[in-house]
Amino acid sequence: MPYITITDGTRIYYTDQGEGRPVLLSHGWPLSSDAWAREIKLIADAGYRAIAHDRRGHGRSSKTYAGNDLDTHVGDLRELVLTLDLTDLTLIGHGAGAGEVVRYAARHGQGRVVSIITVGGVAPLLLQTVTNPDGVPLDALDAMREAVLENASQYWIDLAGPFFGGDRRGATVTRGDSDDLWRQGQNLNLAAAYDGIRAFSETDLTDDLRALEVPVLLAHGADDRIVPSAATSEIAITLLAQGTLTIYPDAPHGIVGAYRRALDDDIIAFLSS
Repeated sequence: MPYITITDGTRIYYTDQGEGRPVLLSHGWPLSSDAWAREIKLIADAGYRAIAHDRRGHGRSSKTYAGNDLDTHVGDLRELVLTLDLTDLTLIGHGAGAGEVVRYAARHGQGRVVSIITVGGVAPLLLQTVTNPDGVPLDALDAMREAVLENASQYWIDLAGPFFGGDRRGATVTRGDSDDLWRQGQNLNLAAAYDGIRAFSETDLTDDLRALEVPVLLAHGADDRIVPSAATSEIAITLLAQGTLTIYPDAPHGIVGAYRRALDDDIIAFLSS
């Protein structure tokens, strides 16, 4: 399996499939690069080079106690891009991964990044504040931290309903989707799981969005109750120089079913545009 070793000794796993112009995918919390398996194949099949990594603490990467913050994640991504010498690069990020690719592109992407896709992205800020009343309240985020610390395995099981939208619309969450969320969550180091909540919810990316000059597609589920679009993508679109916002009716945070099929079509169309 391919790894790179970061300057601080952390080993970062990545998968690299296909040939052509590079597309790098960053996963959401509490997932790993496995969450992008379908997209990796479809992107490679379409004639691109699909690359996806496990953030530190996640999946097959080093189970780190320290460095579970957005700036460290961005530094790890920068080292991966430099090691592979990626240019003419499209970045795709889901949830927390969207925050990672936005900050990377804003701070390190000049001359390398040509376009970005965020899916259920956390930018500019997920946390509820006086100026962001539709965000997630701090006490709800604290409850997530407590649940992860108390019994992470059970939390990943309980998370499947709201994550995939099956607990509110009368839809069912498939056993495969639920089990795979649990499996990926169980491969997440507890310190990274706990600290990651702050990283994806309390990091303000307003200035990063304003700094982007490349085309950005903001994809968001209308029924995303993990990362509400009103607090994130619907604000992000007003900050971008070249942004397009696509809201998917009835779609949750997790990328599944009809939402996944529609999104994948849009990803391939965006890459070829």
